Order: sequence, then structure tokens, then C-alpha cells
Amino acid sequence: MQDQESANTLPGGGEMRALHETTAEHAPRLASPAHKQGKGPEATGRILLVEDDASLASLEADILTAYGYMVTVASSGEQAIAALRHATPDLIVLDLQLPGSVTGWDVLQTLRIHARTPVLLTSSDTAARARLLTSGEARSTLDHLPKPYPMHVLLKRIERMLLIAPG
Repeated sequence: MQDQESANTLPGGGEMRALHETTAEHAPRLASPAHKQGKGPEATGRILLVEDDASLASLEADILTAYGYMVTVASSGEQAIAALRHATPDLIVLDLQLPGSVTGWDVLQTLRIHARTPVLLTSSDTAARARLLTSGEARSTLDHLPKPYPMHVLLKRIERMLLIAPG
């Protein structure tokens, strides 16, 4: 829900303010790349979103779906590996800091067999990029986006990575 405030000038110079509540169905919609090109809301790629923070995963999945992507959410490393056994996505957004016995780093190692699949790593760990560079992961289909990040930056990175993905 979004609140909007409007003001009217009253005689004598005062203001009257009214608060208007906007429901989700009346909230401004994000224009998807497909809408900008006049193509309609068709899917532009299959994304495996691996994120243990349920609220962030839900927000990102909703935005990516609004942009025409088909999104599968995995909240753990185990779920991510199971999803990869079921189908290979066009792109993987992978949180490196997953709790449990299978971390994001473990999932990344498993992804070596899917080396052609682009992987966008996300992490609030400032040392993650340095660790990535020293781990020998230097493929062109791998990128890192430090948390927190604005959603428009996530969308731009995803669009770019899908464009450079080997066909």
C-alpha cells in the first residue's frame, strides 16, 4: 500500500492536507522491457532465484515476474541444487550467504557443471568479491552484485547477463 498526500490552500494562507491511501491494485506499475518494446507480457527468461531472506526473495520474484521473467525461488542451497537437477534456468541469482549445510559457495561449486549458465552472485559480505577472484572463478558468465542494491540495478545486471550468455 502506498500513501499519497495532497494539499489545498485555505483562505488566510493555511493548508488542508488529505491523505489518500493507494491499494496495491491502484499502485503505479513497473513498465517491463517487453512493454517498452510493445511485445506484451511474454516471459524473457527463466531465473532461479536463490535467497534465504523470504521478504527479499518475494520482492525480487514479484518484480522479476512483472518484467516477464519466469522465476523459481529456492530458499536454501539444498533446494537450489534440487531445482537445478529438475531444469536448467537461463540465469541464476545466487545469495552466497545461505545458512545450513549447503552454502551459496557450495552451490557455486556445483554450478561448474552448468558453466554456460550465467550466475549473478549477491552478498552483503564485502570480502565476497575478493574471495571470488582468488577462487579461480573467472568465467564471463559470472558476476557479483553487493547487497544492498536498488532493484533497477538488479534488473539491469540480469538483462546484461542474459544478453552475454552463450547460446
